[in-house]
Amino acid sequence: MHLRDFFSPEAISLDLAAVTKDDVLAEMVGLLGLDERARGVILRLVQRRELLGSTGIGRGVAVPHCRTLAVNRLRVAFGRHRTGVEFASIDQKPVTSVFLIVAPPAEVANQYLPVLGKIAQLAKDPAVPDRLARLATVDEFLTLLDQKGG
Repeated sequence: MHLRDFFSPEAISLDLAAVTKDDVLAEMVGLLGLDERARGVILRLVQRRELLGSTGIGRGVAVPHCRTLAVNRLRVAFGRHRTGVEFASIDQKPVTSVFLIVAPPAEVANQYLPVLGKIAQLAKDPAVPDRLARLATVDEFLTLLDQKGG
């Protein structure tokens, strides 16, 4: 399994514009290209997940995630915020890179946790946060995933 295989160019934004955590979450959900009803369900679920504890894992990275019947397959998105957004991260630093993971409650392929784990592993790589901050194109992001994303 390669992380690159789960990301489509349409679900990647290198210029998130939102200024609050909730607005960033809404912008990220919008990248999935789903209908308004599905977006609303997913947004409520990721917001509820954030109330349990921030998905800001440190070093400028957050990985909001949920399971819902609003999708019929695993969906992922990536967004970068140039200045960073307060996310109540574990290291108390602003988040600049957001990986959103949404999966149905039961997946035949059972990819949700492996993808979550691979993203966390990617974020731990000492070179990755800097490289994410310097991305100029979506292709550069996909190349990074090819190189580091297993």
